[in-house]
Amino acid sequence: MSSSIPRSAAVAAVVSAALAAGLLAGSASASAEDGAGVRVHDIQGTTRVSPLVGQQVTGVTGIVTGVRTYGSRGFWIQDPTPDANPATSEGLFVFTSSVPTVAVGDAVSVNGTVTEYVPGGLASGNQSLTQLSKPVVTVVSQGNPVPAPVTISSRSVPGAYAPEGDPAAGGSINGLALKPRTYALDYYESLEGANVRIGSSRVVGATDPYSELWVTVKPRENDNRRGGTVYGSYEDQNTGRLQVQSLVPTAQQPFPKANVGDVLSGVTEGPLDFNQYGGYTLTARTLGTVVDRGLERETTDRQRRNELAVATYNVENLDPSDPQEKFDALAKAVVENLASPDIVALEEIQDDNGAKNDGTVSAGQTVKKFTDAIVAAGGPAYEWRSVDPENNKDGGEPGGNIRQVFLFDPARVSFTDRPGGDATTATGVTGRKGHAALTVSPGRIDPANAAWADSRKPLAGEFVFRGRTVFVIANHFGSKGGDESIVSHHQPPNRSSEAKRLLQGQAVNGFVKQLLAVEKQADVLVVGDINDFEFSGTTKALTDGGALYPAVKSLPRSERYSYVYQGNSQVLDQILTSPGVRHFAYDSVHINAEFADQDSDHDPQVLRFRP
Repeated sequence: MSSSIPRSAAVAAVVSAALAAGLLAGSASASAEDGAGVRVHDIQGTTRVSPLVGQQVTGVTGIVTGVRTYGSRGFWIQDPTPDANPATSEGLFVFTSSVPTVAVGDAVSVNGTVTEYVPGGLASGNQSLTQLSKPVVTVVSQGNPVPAPVTISSRSVPGAYAPEGDPAAGGSINGLALKPRTYALDYYESLEGANVRIGSSRVVGATDPYSELWVTVKPRENDNRRGGTVYGSYEDQNTGRLQVQSLVPTAQQPFPKANVGDVLSGVTEGPLDFNQYGGYTLTARTLGTVVDRGLERETTDRQRRNELAVATYNVENLDPSDPQEKFDALAKAVVENLASPDIVALEEIQDDNGAKNDGTVSAGQTVKKFTDAIVAAGGPAYEWRSVDPENNKDGGEPGGNIRQVFLFDPARVSFTDRPGGDATTATGVTGRKGHAALTVSPGRIDPANAAWADSRKPLAGEFVFRGRTVFVIANHFGSKGGDESIVSHHQPPNRSSEAKRLLQGQAVNGFVKQLLAVEKQADVLVVGDINDFEFSGTTKALTDGGALYPAVKSLPRSERYSYVYQGNSQVLDQILTSPGVRHFAYDSVHINAEFADQDSDHDPQVLRFRP
């Protein structure tokens, strides 16, 4: 969680490294050369970086507006007499490392060092938080009124997200003068540390295990019928999203549980923080009340007798040590919410002892526990096929050895077994009389390709439904780990993880083209956790040459999502179809991502068609 990371040891190192690298350079104003008589807005300045960074200041005065006694301990002060410049914040965080001894309403005078703390470290690309470190605090008086909050609303937040970064500064926006009436990120930065409030706001990111949720102050911004805010392109960021945390420790007051579409009703007020896991965050001194709007989990239609139903579901590191309740809940979802698909491609099936790093790679116990739970839930007796990975060669949790697994209902579909598949043997394409076939089934696609280094290799399988061959390729592409946040000081942010997924998309696309070269109208489905958006370069690589079509694009734009991240409803899981799959029904079945109680963090996808 953003505000639960101790940072006392890291502040000085990060700031000194940043100064050395020239990333947080600032210049003192003439009136503050001796560090005395400095006001909060002098420290905040008109850019993202304080003009006084690295300097000792004395006698900085303000009213305490919030106190944080856990995690990153400290308090916020605000100058009750603001200047006339909308770019300069009047609020400031004072980092104490130990539990603060001040209270809200105290008038204080603070001596300390102006620092720029980068949550997550310099390599994260995150913006920095201006603060006072190593403070000496004097309480001047108590019981003073808190400065009136700035109301953040749909009218106050600009529609444009962020300025383009300065090419001369490597694409950074740190040195650019803030334009709070033009850009949303500049607007929020101009309020960093200040006392702010929101009125009743719709929840767009459910309460997570770290006691935080996301709301939007722009209810019409890319909204959908279930209450979320859809992320539709790199050029159209959702500017109204705001993370909400509470300054009251959960031991004293439990954080409310909310789902997407609920309303955080009434006034939520407190200082505006900036942290690693979400950026600008309203740290609530006063928290509104959650009003339950009754969001329900979806159920897809059952396939007709002559329709093949194929699903993909990331079951989030499932292994036998997970409680039976997780297996039962996932199984119930397969049977009831997904209507018992004929084929289910599972992602994140771990080996038989989970994250225990002892060389175990088999997953028979994991799959049996899951398929038994499906039968107990009233579902079919699924058979399964997979290929065990090499130990610790496919990424994921060390020792977990996650892999993709095919489940199939033998009463509805058969699997064509062609022996020889293992972790390092590639399946190929062969053909006879215009009919494509796999050389190995199940088999992995080009496992020696560098694109799959420390990543899950695609699993290809050959099925037969009502006499027609169907090829399914189950995928789990590389994660977005290492990408900069959309609140990065680089604009646009660096998305370094895309390079690997681009290569992975090209590899799968090439294999599909081999199938289509033998059988032009072959029924091919590429399914799984692609870990990328329907508009991404990864998806473009998968669809190159018309080999595949992202079926999620058959849905209205407002329904294209399988995952909710930082209040953005977005696509990560996909099913892509070859040209031979002409008529289909597609459903992103929303049963997890929008809810505080989740069986997985992904929503499964289902496609039904007549081969």
